[in-house]
Amino acid sequence: MNFIFSKRAEAIEEGIFAALAHKKNELAEKGMEVYNFSIGTPDFQPPKHVMDAMVEACKDPENYKYAITDRPELIKAMQDFYQTRFGVSLEADEIMTLYGSQEGMAHVAVALCDPGDIMLAPNPGYPVFSLGPQLAGAKIETYPLYAENNFLPRFEDIPAETARVAKFMIVSYPSNPVCSVADDAFYEELIAFAKKYNIIILHDNAYSDIIYDGREGKSFLSYPGAKEVGIEFYSLSKSYNMTGMRMSFAVGNREIIREFSKVRSQIDYGIFLPIQMAAVAALTGPQDSVKEQCAEYERRNKALCGGLRSIGWNVPDSQGTMFVWAPLPEGYTDSAAFTMELMEKTGMIVTPGSAFGDLGEGYVRMALVHPVPVIEKAIARVQESGILKK
Repeated sequence: MNFIFSKRAEAIEEGIFAALAHKKNELAEKGMEVYNFSIGTPDFQPPKHVMDAMVEACKDPENYKYAITDRPELIKAMQDFYQTRFGVSLEADEIMTLYGSQEGMAHVAVALCDPGDIMLAPNPGYPVFSLGPQLAGAKIETYPLYAENNFLPRFEDIPAETARVAKFMIVSYPSNPVCSVADDAFYEELIAFAKKYNIIILHDNAYSDIIYDGREGKSFLSYPGAKEVGIEFYSLSKSYNMTGMRMSFAVGNREIIREFSKVRSQIDYGIFLPIQMAAVAALTGPQDSVKEQCAEYERRNKALCGGLRSIGWNVPDSQGTMFVWAPLPEGYTDSAAFTMELMEKTGMIVTPGSAFGDLGEGYVRMALVHPVPVIEKAIARVQESGILKK
């Protein structure tokens, strides 16, 4: 048969991670030791009390039915958590669950815009920020992020004629992939910008618990006026190592939550109940492991960035997230070509910056998913390979 697929599907290229995985398997088959720094899957375990809650809930046959709605105890846990963690008061109708923030970002545009409407996404930015609106038929206008401005948007770079017609804007700090952290002045300016142009703000807050050098991980909603203009996505994936459970929340403006929830009610029948109970345990239980884990990520951050600098690769320390955003070594200009050469010569796998937008060219992203001794071995391999002497 002659299959004809949608133009939207044909416009989607195979993910870079699939191509890297294929190359990784090739190298492993040749007997090369591989150091995979490309995918941000935590190597830590979930807290024991979270796993125990999941196991106990799985023993109840009633929990295998459709969830339909979020459990009241989960909503209450999220209310208490946001009040304690961020000083943000949330009503029950200002909270909804998601199958991970990525799923939420992929579907929220259906509730916010019609085909042809304009939205604003960061460049460089996480791919789903643009892909979700693209699948909804929106027109993506990117706003640039530059190192000289700490990878924060300059609102004057967004043309007024574009801002006046934009439906919504995606913002993410601490930011994947560029690993920068926003200050109070930025959020105040962001909210004023949103009010001036009547733009909805979607803030991805997946990494506020992984932040370094004494910085404070905050919520967008903790700033005056934020709830009037937008919502925030908060994920349990990285803070509690629950990536496979796909447990996240959208919180904030009740009108946006209502419309978004209505759309999602036609897509699924609610989060699997044992996962909801595990989330309650995570939100209400001890938070010591979150802080200890952040300290370990910081040790890895210093070891990787400092170690690479010591052998001639000028990599700045990450400000936050479980990633490092590294300029290419001197003599290289093509991030994809460098990624492949690095893999072949050292077994170290990173993600080319070009996967995150054209302004990501000239960089690679590395995930802090290995303990310090493994990081040191990978750095030694880079030094021995001679790849930095081009």
